[in-house]
Amino acid sequence: MLETVVIVFHLLGALGVVALVLMQQGKGAEAGASFGAGASNTVFGSQGSATFLSKFTAILAACFFLTSLGLGYFAKEKAQVINQIGLPDPAVMEVKQKPSSDDVPMLDGSKPAATAPADVPQAPEQKK
Repeated sequence: MLETVVIVFHLLGALGVVALVLMQQGKGAEAGASFGAGASNTVFGSQGSATFLSKFTAILAACFFLTSLGLGYFAKEKAQVINQIGLPDPAVMEVKQKPSSDDVPMLDGSKPAATAPADVPQAPEQKK
């Protein structure tokens, strides 16, 4: 239940941040900025006061990051529950063991069989 609420706030926050960023006017966006008249609005120049939209965007972005951390916490808890019930970890790969000498058929007990057993039909020889 709580996870669903966090997901809803996360999605609303993401859409809100996108909408607020698209609504704001960028620095140096006036017509004279392309001809050098906007030099005072450079990255390291005068900044002016922050608008309501920029403050609200910063608050909404912080809430978005907090909901992201919350969703990460929920995912970690789910993974621990899955590991507790005994399901295998998908990241662990199975390691096949080498066959032991008991798995290999022996003719006289010292060497592995080089030929097939008698009950297996042999392929006919080809004439040259």
